[in-house]
Amino acid sequence: MALLLIAAGLYLAIAAYVLVAQRSLIFPAPPRGRPPAHVEQMVSLLSGQYFVYLPGSPVVVYFHGNAEDLSDAGPMMDLLRSLGAGVLAVEYPGYGASPGSPSERGLYAAAESALRWLRDKKREQDVMLLGQSLGSGVAIEMARRGWGARIVLISPFTSMSALGQQLFPWLPVSLLLQHRFDNLSKAPQIDKQVLVLHGTDDEVVPFAMGERMSHAFPHATLHPIPGGHHNDMLWLHAAELRSAIGPLLEYSGGR
Repeated sequence: MALLLIAAGLYLAIAAYVLVAQRSLIFPAPPRGRPPAHVEQMVSLLSGQYFVYLPGSPVVVYFHGNAEDLSDAGPMMDLLRSLGAGVLAVEYPGYGASPGSPSERGLYAAAESALRWLRDKKREQDVMLLGQSLGSGVAIEMARRGWGARIVLISPFTSMSALGQQLFPWLPVSLLLQHRFDNLSKAPQIDKQVLVLHGTDDEVVPFAMGERMSHAFPHATLHPIPGGHHNDMLWLHAAELRSAIGPLLEYSGGR
């Protein structure tokens, strides 16, 4: 009985830790205050939120992953620029020099503020959304709200609950989770062209999740990256990303 009580106490303590610490687990931001790549093109809003805008047509609105900020976004921005596109790279609350703390709702609000700013400059058919890892959840929500004409998802996950259940299979993650990013349930509502790029050897977000996401959208194409891991897509597979994304930009009529 004593051992059972100890085990139960440990279980409850771990569950309480996950409940309280989930923000830092889901949003492990780099050290605060780092300037973004292409800082000379930074646009600040009255709220203190900022983003980087590199003009061009079409414009790709980029939502980065959870363990990086816009300081790390230079390679992606340069890749998109090399394809002839403009870029609007969005910073999240609590990342870089952006005020506040990150949350699912906060990320969506930051993304929508940037898209409203862009709406005065670009037609909707000239806007493409690109989300990587955590950013795939932001891109999917923005598309569900009607933003963007096309979507590219790199290493997308089905939901934060499903990811968390893989890390803590013995915890009731769905009951503890506050930031849900339920991408799979939103996908059938998005009647737009979607390109899913996913490394076959992804050790963080399993390839099977990207495959399942591609089947959930009404109009999606899955482009596997053979041997691709979660964090080497831009470093080791940039040529494959370029060849997959390029035709989607051309189809948008921007070039």
